[in-house]
Amino acid sequence: MENLVDALNTFRGKRVLITGDTGFKGSWLSLWLHQHGAQVFGFALPAESNSHFNALNLSNLIHHEDGDVRDFQQLSNFIQQVQPEIVFHLAAQALVITSYADPKETFDTNVGGGINLLEIVRHTPSIRALVFITSDKCYLNKEVPRGYVESDELGGHDPYSASKAAAELVFASYARSFFAQRSSFGASSARAGNVIGGGDWSANRIIPDCVRALVSKTPIEVRNPHATRPWQHVLEPLSGYVTLGAKLFLTGGGNSGSWNFGPPETAVHTVKDVTEKAISEWGDGSLNISESNKGHHEAVLLQLNCEKARIELGWQPRWDFSRTMHETIKWYKQFNDGTSAFESSTAQLLAYESGQI
Repeated sequence: MENLVDALNTFRGKRVLITGDTGFKGSWLSLWLHQHGAQVFGFALPAESNSHFNALNLSNLIHHEDGDVRDFQQLSNFIQQVQPEIVFHLAAQALVITSYADPKETFDTNVGGGINLLEIVRHTPSIRALVFITSDKCYLNKEVPRGYVESDELGGHDPYSASKAAAELVFASYARSFFAQRSSFGASSARAGNVIGGGDWSANRIIPDCVRALVSKTPIEVRNPHATRPWQHVLEPLSGYVTLGAKLFLTGGGNSGSWNFGPPETAVHTVKDVTEKAISEWGDGSLNISESNKGHHEAVLLQLNCEKARIELGWQPRWDFSRTMHETIKWYKQFNDGTSAFESSTAQLLAYESGQI
């Protein structure tokens, strides 16, 4: 934990830009860095009414501007005004199902928006570190029984996965063509597994779907119950991003490539495991799981190899599957019972930092 706290303290007083701060991961990261004294600036689409961002009242804690990363001029104007020192790029269309419904928006946002951000970073000397977040789904999934490493082939069957693979290729081009020659500057891409945790209310995600069903006492609909994913609490990859961002800022890490952040390869759990654990943690075992298939292709087997982050960053997961599910469902139960999102989220941040059981 000491390395993580040191990394977090690196951001104290620094101007940090987070694109996608109104999203699930972005709102958690914004709160975390704000609480460690960073000057947080956010740029993202307006928050959904029931979002974690709004529940935290983050607009009163950080400097946020509503905007779309597809709008080059607005994004450029904001960054030139802020003059950030560190950038975390999380803005994205983040759902596989949505990518089938609107592939153009997915590619425009995840590829075009990423290009806009990279081009602006290229011309902003104040920026000393960039963490460019994509996804574990950027790998060409061959359903192999091992974790993908950073050098594995990129690709994607669905539009979302393909957009993330394309974004990685664009990032690598900018890193080699422009960033590698820039002194006192470090840039890396980060690939994380499936994140769960309190405050996510997105449609077609397993935990929000479970919670809505548990609250309303209706059956939980599961698309692919036997699919495995590298499930992890949202604070796990965020701790990786923070550790990586601090390293890039402090060392001018150059073109340090890509990094995986996920649970151990031995921690394999299915969608059905997640659903059953959610029911158990909620305390109502009377619900039935109803299986469904909407006809879209989704990978069945997906794991990450995170040895690079463990060896070179000293990063490793802190919460196992059981703890992850316990903390996740506890957050929603507390919220349902009237506890403020700020109180529950802050308590989990402190527990994660300190290693409390």
